[in-house]
Amino acid sequence: MTTGISPVSCRFADYFVVCGLDTESGLEPDELSGENFEQSPLRRTFKSKVLAHYPDNVEWNPFDQDAVGMLCMPKGLAFRTQVDSRDPQFHSFIITREDGSRTYGFALTFFEEVTSKQICSAMQTLYHMHNAEQYDILHTATSPRGPEELPRLHHSQHRPVLHAAPAISRLQRFNSYDISRDTLYVSKCICLITPMAFAQACRKVLQQLHHAVTSPHPPPLPLESYVYNILYEVPLPPSGRSLKFSGVYGPVVCQRPSTSELPLFDFAISEVINLLGVENVLQLFTCALLEMQILLYSQHYQRLMTVAESITALMFPFQWQHVYVPILPASLLHFLDAPVPYLMGLHSNGQDDRTKLELPQEANLCFVDIDNHFIEIPEELPQFPNKLEFIQEISEVLMSFGVTPEGNLDCDSDADTQVKQSGLRSVDVASDKRNGNLASPLNSYLLRENETIARLQALVKRTGVSLEKLEVREDSGGNKDSRFHCDEEELKMHQLNIHVREVFANRFTQMFANYEVFVIQPSQDKESWFTNRDQMQNFDKASFLSDQPEPYLPFLSRFLETQMFASFIDSKILCHDDEDKEHTLRVFDTRVDKVRMLNVRTPTLRTSMYQKCTNIEESEKAIEMRLMKIDHTALHPHLLDMKIGQGRYEQGFFPRLQSDVLSSGPTSNKWTKRSAPAQWRRRDRQKQHAEHLYLDNDQREKYIQEARNLGTTIRQPKLSNLSPSVIAQTNWKFVEGLLKECKNKTKRMLVEKMGREAVELGHVEVSITGVEENTLIASLCDLLERIWSHGLQVKQGKSALWSHLLHYQESKEKKSATPAGLGPPGFIHDPERRKSDGGGSAMPPLKVSLIQDMRHIQNISEIKTDVGKARAWVRLSMEKKLLSRHLKQLLSDLELTKKLYKRYAFLRCDDEKEQFLYHLLSFNAVDYFCFTNVFTTIMIPYHVVVVPSRKLGGSMFTANPWVCVSGELAETGVLQVPRNTQEITFECQNLGKLTTVQMGHDNTGLYAKWLVECVMVRNEITGHTYKFPCGRWLGKGVDDGSLERILVGELMTPSTENDEKMCRTPPMQQSPGMMRRFVTISPNSKPKLNTGQIQEGVGEAINGIVKHFHKPEKERGSLTLLLCGEFGLVWALEQVFQHGFKSPRLFKNVFIWDFLEKSQVYFESAEQQEVNPDENWQSRVRHFCRFMRAINNTSRNIGKDGKFQMLVCLGARDHLLHHWIALLADCPITAQMYEEAALIKDRSLVNSLIRVLQTLQEFNITLEASLIKGVGI
Repeated sequence: MTTGISPVSCRFADYFVVCGLDTESGLEPDELSGENFEQSPLRRTFKSKVLAHYPDNVEWNPFDQDAVGMLCMPKGLAFRTQVDSRDPQFHSFIITREDGSRTYGFALTFFEEVTSKQICSAMQTLYHMHNAEQYDILHTATSPRGPEELPRLHHSQHRPVLHAAPAISRLQRFNSYDISRDTLYVSKCICLITPMAFAQACRKVLQQLHHAVTSPHPPPLPLESYVYNILYEVPLPPSGRSLKFSGVYGPVVCQRPSTSELPLFDFAISEVINLLGVENVLQLFTCALLEMQILLYSQHYQRLMTVAESITALMFPFQWQHVYVPILPASLLHFLDAPVPYLMGLHSNGQDDRTKLELPQEANLCFVDIDNHFIEIPEELPQFPNKLEFIQEISEVLMSFGVTPEGNLDCDSDADTQVKQSGLRSVDVASDKRNGNLASPLNSYLLRENETIARLQALVKRTGVSLEKLEVREDSGGNKDSRFHCDEEELKMHQLNIHVREVFANRFTQMFANYEVFVIQPSQDKESWFTNRDQMQNFDKASFLSDQPEPYLPFLSRFLETQMFASFIDSKILCHDDEDKEHTLRVFDTRVDKVRMLNVRTPTLRTSMYQKCTNIEESEKAIEMRLMKIDHTALHPHLLDMKIGQGRYEQGFFPRLQSDVLSSGPTSNKWTKRSAPAQWRRRDRQKQHAEHLYLDNDQREKYIQEARNLGTTIRQPKLSNLSPSVIAQTNWKFVEGLLKECKNKTKRMLVEKMGREAVELGHVEVSITGVEENTLIASLCDLLERIWSHGLQVKQGKSALWSHLLHYQESKEKKSATPAGLGPPGFIHDPERRKSDGGGSAMPPLKVSLIQDMRHIQNISEIKTDVGKARAWVRLSMEKKLLSRHLKQLLSDLELTKKLYKRYAFLRCDDEKEQFLYHLLSFNAVDYFCFTNVFTTIMIPYHVVVVPSRKLGGSMFTANPWVCVSGELAETGVLQVPRNTQEITFECQNLGKLTTVQMGHDNTGLYAKWLVECVMVRNEITGHTYKFPCGRWLGKGVDDGSLERILVGELMTPSTENDEKMCRTPPMQQSPGMMRRFVTISPNSKPKLNTGQIQEGVGEAINGIVKHFHKPEKERGSLTLLLCGEFGLVWALEQVFQHGFKSPRLFKNVFIWDFLEKSQVYFESAEQQEVNPDENWQSRVRHFCRFMRAINNTSRNIGKDGKFQMLVCLGARDHLLHHWIALLADCPITAQMYEEAALIKDRSLVNSLIRVLQTLQEFNITLEASLIKGVGI
């Protein structure tokens, strides 16, 4: 994609370059391209030089000799003899400048005979030396290299010959050079450097120039005329126009999309599909959108470039913001160490063996082996929304063009030949015409048509798509042939490209149709917005995500965190009027408007209904119109003012051109003049707009650049002198970038998390979702992997972090090989200490141990890979608030760090490392459950301790106690607790956050009465300890006669563990028992609440439940706490019924349940006598009595307060509470048992209570199983 076109250039090409062997300096081995001295000299790489470039320099695009030299011939010079294949190869490349703008290069590499005697004899000498070394190897029986190596190097060119010849002669044939017998050839490259990527046009120009020097007849004009023409007389086509100019033998046509179309793209997407298949392309596309590290691998440079450019073009309207090097020269291999997202292409050098490739980091790497139709993707890659329908839509487009969606595995050998044919077809026709044979268009058309139909029929057999639909396209394609000014292959390429690109663009238009609503416009002036850009949120992610269908969330929540999305929104904020918008943004916005117009009529928001692309035809028509009617024709090449004798050359050799005629263009030129004022006009307009924003243009440019470089400071390695100082500087930039990214990430995560806790304190709106939190933690894991793989020397497996941890574990276990105490470390068994200390320290905290945490992860059989283990370990450490401490401990082993990392690595920069650990320390301020909530199916050991009351300790207790622990994910079932120790450790599937403990005993023995202070439960992996306060008796004839109770617990924060006063941190709540204990054990010391306080209590309790249901489902806490916890609904209604309750004589307790039972008896008799004929009244009474009977008949031994709790919960679930309050207020039993001033006798207070309780009607309350076990309603 042409993201940043150099603003001033209006010429089609800036430079014409020739690279190759410099006979002056002779053969220099190219050390940077990797040590290859063990290879035969013909297989080694030698340094190539830029032999000439015309003109010398262009002010708007200074010539970068190093970069051009490296990218024209990334592997240096190659030598061949007459037996090797020497087909010309075309490839394109890209140079990214410091400011992010790009220039394109198009290179044709071919072989010329070496005429220099010195070079030939140097090669002969190298062979003598090589053969002397290899002699022994050749004559041993097992010849491991040699025959193996050859077919691989000649991947597809000479296979038949290879198999025919026996091994030794084959070796001699390819591995030798005899100066007397063989002809030596060397590679040479001609190249165009252009501001825009017109790949097809440049390929034709270069192929025709090459054809001119190899054909037996000299071209009509000297070569200088053609080069001069392309450099100085061919303009860039204006947007929305087509341009025709002359090559050596035939016309060349190029066309440029208008400002309302998708940006220029001139590579064949069909080739990418053939190489990878739609499924793989979509996986790769997803990785690119989520800014993973992407490494393309192929032995063809053009394939690397085509895949990279296609993937980035399909991202429209988003743009890749990070390191982008589609062809990584061999000398820059150290760049794979870059700890930032990148998209790079690596030449496979004919090595098919992927395992030999040493990659520093693979945890977050998408590896694409293009030649083998294969892709490795990172773990936990979310699916692209509507993936199946999307693949279906793309496949239909491809099949209408006769391209198989699964890709074409055998395109290996013919991809390049196809390309050559299509490129030279027009050339052949042209040369035929010149020789007087006019090619009949009809003949060639019929021939082509037959092949196509045959190909299609084969396809139909395989896929079962109807041929009628497909034939139409082929037919129309064929008939139009004569009307179009380009050959059929090229037209088909343009049509297929636009079809596929429109389908991709349409996905984003549908997905982000309403994005403008969620853009947060800065409230302060732009200047301060720029300075605080890092901290600003520019998009309301939470609201946007809450509008999306559930299946989209895993992908979208990660995509909204990317740099490309942030930059896209930034440019939206900066551009107010249409005039000023960037091209991509303007095109995207007009499309979004169209979709919105359609959606007004048929709203599709919030549905994941798939909508196909509808605007393909108009886009295709625009291209066809430009190709039918050419808008501009450039000047024809003409004779230049050259001296006699200049411009001659020898056939088969690309000559040294005359630099005097090519060094500068014509003095006056109509189109350079014409376009200049337009450029200035644009500048002026930008200037005015910038003033309107209080900024001048430079500031704004600077800002956009900074905004883009937020996460990374390097777009492309400097392809220049690779001195150690340059490499060091690059690495230093990486270290700074990593630190900055770490700071931004931790800040973002804390702001989100704090925001959420503030909400639960009742301050603001909720903003983070479970999906989003998971996304942020996953991106933190990615960052840690990148930090740990920067400057890495030794690694095991795919995860650099886990590898370091394993090395650490190994070294520590060697040191501590002495046998430790029995029992797993970290479990402290010390019953004596426990009993004396009582409740506070009934459960000492787990020992902090990095190794122990690793062992926990290693014991989880569900996690199979190193990357998965590292992520799980990070999640566990975050949940235990030990991440910073563990990593500090890991890095304190300096010997190990020195052994594993190079000097420049991030982990060996002390200051940065300290700051990094300090940033991570800030996570200890918030609670994460990122381990418990993610690994929901693993087995976890729990430790339970029952703490009896200190005053009346359970020393005489004779019954057998039991507990049953419930959490958000599961419950344990009944577990018997040993009577003497009153603690157990058991293992079960992850229960999630713990909510309730049911406990009781079997009422056996002489003294079956038990006063329990609380129950403590600890998760032995995460160390989370929950306290379930009780403070009541369990036993017949004491308290309310209950043999079992349901306790509601809360997570203890480490600081309050020994603190008797439970300092409550919202949103957790305490158990029911605390308050009721005062109420029922000693009736005289009742805390007297007045009616106002009671009403407030009910209001708060109901409010808590209402808020709970207004949160997104994934974020709701425990409803049990809100019903039965301290100050929950049960407690509040208890206060209502306690108020004004007549207390009988001193030592007998009366419970609310007694009052309810009496009321039930009254209602049942009243119903039989039909006291009240009102239908409503009767149905309410029936309900009330049914529930009372069911609870009283339960087999469970719950006491009276437990029964009251059950009734309230069931009433809340079935929305009956307000009816029952109304019934009881009118019941004569109330008059007997309550004093006059009681709340339940006050008409107006009861009415307001009923109104408050009615608000629960709109909610669907689901009760935890433990609350209503044994009640069959």
